Amino acid sequence: MMIKTKIVCLVAALFFCLLGVDAQERRVQNKPYIDLRPFHFGVLVGLHAQDIDFDNVGIQTLTAEDGTTSEKLVTCDQDRWDLGFTVGVLGETRLSEHFAVRVAPAMYFGNKHLTFLNHTDHLENGEPIVMRQDMKSVYVTSAVNLIFASKRFNNHRPYIMAGVNPMINLSGKEGDIIKLKRYDVVLELGLGCDFYLPYFKLRPELKFGFGLVDSKDAEHANKLQDKNLLIYTNSVRNARSKFFSLTFYFE
Repeated sequence: MMIKTKIVCLVAALFFCLLGVDAQERRVQNKPYIDLRPFHFGVLVGLHAQDIDFDNVGIQTLTAEDGTTSEKLVTCDQDRWDLGFTVGVLGETRLSEHFAVRVAPAMYFGNKHLTFLNHTDHLENGEPIVMRQDMKSVYVTSAVNLIFASKRFNNHRPYIMAGVNPMINLSGKEGDIIKLKRYDVVLELGLGCDFYLPYFKLRPELKFGFGLVDSKDAEHANKLQDKNLLIYTNSVRNARSKFFSLTFYFE
């Protein structure tokens, strides 16, 4: 909840920054010709929070070795957001005065914390059985974004962006309850503002990413050695990744 509040505050601060641009007086521009380059490189660093939406299957019917059946209800959820960090490089091509295409290979280092709640079986004190999994995540990505920027005013220039981000998942262990697929694709939407400083351009950007494909590894259940975990692994039908990131581009 604290991370959600921080993100809302960042969005509000960025909007106030953009709204205040038009109220400024004309002043000397830093790096006046920097946006006229047909192509340029840069670096990026940032913070992000990884989220994931699970589609729980609901009640499961289990068959024992003697042929008897029983019903179990297990739910899975990511119960908190942990901050991770992002590093990468970028290459940007100017299409026109207002449009540009950016390619930004990067690495995302983060964590997802999953909680499995067994509503059917209980401990001796009557509380439901709870299982937890810390899912360390390392992604290699290469986002392709289309940027639409407003006309520059003094040393500021707000913009919006959209694009897709193919991702390669380098993490995951065979003993995990839930394992994600090696490949994922995320739709990205965001906004930011260029700040023209005396020696370079700084670009803070707030971005949201939504998974376009099911990221759960459905074959993982067949590879589990501890069959007692199957009830938890099979409690999820599919999963979709989400990202919230604040990135700083140095160009």
